Order: sequence, then C-alpha cells, then structure tokens
Amino acid sequence: MADCRVLLVGLMGSGKTTVGRALAELTGWPYLDNDDLLRAHSGLTARQLLAQAGQSALRLAESDALEAALATPPPCICAVAAGTVLSAGSRRALADGGIVVWLTADPVTLAERVVDAIDRPWLEGDAEAWLREAATERAPLYREVADLIVDTEERTPDEIAADIRAELAERPACRAWLSG
Repeated sequence: MADCRVLLVGLMGSGKTTVGRALAELTGWPYLDNDDLLRAHSGLTARQLLAQAGQSALRLAESDALEAALATPPPCICAVAAGTVLSAGSRRALADGGIVVWLTADPVTLAERVVDAIDRPWLEGDAEAWLREAATERAPLYREVADLIVDTEERTPDEIAADIRAELAERPACRAWLSG
C-alpha cells in the first residue's frame, strides 16, 4: 500500500502547482514544489541549470528533487517535474513513493496556460507544438505510473482539489490523515 504522499505529475500547464496548493489548503498537508526543491538542491532555476550545465544535469537535478520529495514524511503533496517521468528509475520511485495523480489537459490549453511562463526553457518558440510532441511521448509513461488520472480542462483548481481529496478519502493510506 502506497504512503499517503500525493505526487502530482503532468506536463507544464496541467495545474500541478495550482492544484497542489489548493489541495494543500483543503487538506492542511504540506505542499512541496519541484521548482523550489530543485533550486534548494542546485542553487539554480531549471532555466539556469539547463543553460549552464545542459539537459542531463537538469534531469539529474529533477530526480534529486523527486528524491527529496519522497523523503518527506506523509502526508504531503508534491508537484513533480514534468520530465521526471522520462527516467525509468524515477518512474519506479514515483510508483513506489505515493499516490500518483496525473493531471491532463489538451496541448492547446496547456500552451494558453503557460504563455507567460518565464522559467520554462522548453517553451521558447512554438510552445503548442512542443507540448503536443511531449504529450505524445510522455502519455504512456504518465499512464504507467498513474493511480488516478484527472482532466483539468474547464474546471477550477478548487474543484479538481476537491475531487482528488474525495478520492484520497477512499484510500486506506490517506483516510486517517483526512479524518484527523
């Protein structure tokens, strides 16, 4: 049985940060964001790390951020870097580390949501095309680790968080944390 550690996965713009914060407010559980964990570990933002050390170093730092999130005692809510799922080792860690919630949305919607993102190097140029390609590549990997798949189209973060909380209340690993 997985610990009551909620691991939010999905592409940029899927709502990991926004839904994660709403769920943390609803449950009273701590929220950990990948960007903060990555910066604490490396001293750099994702954009800075990519520019200074390359994609391999960024992926390693994202895996380290995931390890830090998984070392946090439950209950907690963790937003995981979108690219973490590309690593087989990270997928195993996700599957073993808690309840994986895959937040989904159409690439057009994702592109609209991240239009003003300043620290997302992947989105320079044609963000929608990049997101469409990433969605095609990563969907099977997200599906592989997901315990719960949540469509974030046309729903508020609070509605999504309430649905996730209701699902968590049905899981023995989380039920006691929610009633206490």
